[in-house]
Amino acid sequence: MTDPSPGGGDLTTIGTDSAAFERFYRRHVETISRFVARRVDDPHTAADLTAEVFLAVIDSAAGYRPDRGNEVAWLFGVARNVIAAEHRRATRLLRASGRVAGRRLLDADDIARIEERIDAESLARRTYQALSGLPERTRALLELVAVDGLSLVDAAGTLGISPVAARVRVHRARRAVRLALAQSESALV
Repeated sequence: MTDPSPGGGDLTTIGTDSAAFERFYRRHVETISRFVARRVDDPHTAADLTAEVFLAVIDSAAGYRPDRGNEVAWLFGVARNVIAAEHRRATRLLRASGRVAGRRLLDADDIARIEERIDAESLARRTYQALSGLPERTRALLELVAVDGLSLVDAAGTLGISPVAARVRVHRARRAVRLALAQSESALV
């Protein structure tokens, strides 16, 4: 298990200690960028959400509880909440104008890098589409374990469920996905 603290310090201090936050950010920005890029297909939105995840980390760092999982599991939980909030906001017309205004801050190189990351994650997005028949919380659990590489215990902690319940859900989800993929394969033939 990884050290739950940024560079040996207390993770709860990243909201007030800029050096601790910088170490934390540098250690996790690529992981979070990939996490976000798998879930959105617009480079501007991906950049905005990655930044929002770390702003949310600053705001919620004091509430970090190492007994509920390591810092990566906690960070994925924060990222999931930020992405879910964005999906809710995106359905409202007023949010669209805010996203357009933020796009002017990216230069051509930034957009190219984000587009490359989104392209690299296109297979993962297609996999998510195949998983769309699962209940949302079960799908999230399977994503955290199979895609994001969390242990079953850490994923359970991220979602606030027991490890036993997580094992049962993952087993059932994998069986359902195998069945759905087999059915879609036979439909193509």
